[in-house]
Amino acid sequence: MTEAAQQKIAVLGAGKIGEALLSGMIRAGWTPADLLVTARRPDRARELRERYGVDAATNADAAKTADTLILAVKPQDMGALLDELAPHVSADRLVISAAAGIPTTWFAERLPEGTPVVRVMPNTPVLVDEGMSVISAGRHATEEHLVRTEAIFQPVGKTLRVPEKQQDAATALSGSGPAYFYYLVEAMTDAGILLGLPRAQAHDLIVQSAIGAAVMLRDSGEHPVKLREAVTSPAGTTINAIRELEKHGVRAALLAALEAARDRSRELASGQ
Repeated sequence: MTEAAQQKIAVLGAGKIGEALLSGMIRAGWTPADLLVTARRPDRARELRERYGVDAATNADAAKTADTLILAVKPQDMGALLDELAPHVSADRLVISAAAGIPTTWFAERLPEGTPVVRVMPNTPVLVDEGMSVISAGRHATEEHLVRTEAIFQPVGKTLRVPEKQQDAATALSGSGPAYFYYLVEAMTDAGILLGLPRAQAHDLIVQSAIGAAVMLRDSGEHPVKLREAVTSPAGTTINAIRELEKHGVRAALLAALEAARDRSRELASGQ
């Protein structure tokens, strides 16, 4: 069991992401007695208590008793949550925000002076233990706080530390990233139907190809260009398809799309 697992941790706003973290921590060695959850609906709190054996608490009680507070509510709900927490949070608590677009300075203005805040941008594959969680330290967060945060998020995937100024770019690439792949699979499935395949067969072909390609990218250590070239025979089917992708500006469209996502993340951070 890690040192972090010996501390009291509260997940505030235990929706899908919060529940995934809760499940991951228990599998990694935390005992239910070390964990608290809060939920907006009493029936949701009861469901989590029955499923994981953890105690349910109010937001105020969680702030008073937990060493680490994981704020897993939607960005638009964060202001109301901080209003509840601020009178009860002491500066020795670690506050972890999993809300998109909200900088650590926003929390620092609303919490006691010196409260350590760590900002995390997870993505939805944390639900299947294959997430990517990007971690940035606020002004008062130390190495120990970052290690504690990593211990919480590593059971549900991979973690990466970045300076907070890179969080908007990471959100565009990783936080929103799964949606781009789903969009691509959707388009390729339609293409398979156009080519005469039943939808279910087209879906299976594409999904398994995507899984295989992802594992090769992760495990081979090869640059994606080299992996693509290994599939691209002279005058073959693949190069003809790639020619069409280039002709239609798919690469340029991806660059523009990611810039747009990055810019929207910046707007969210500024309160727009």
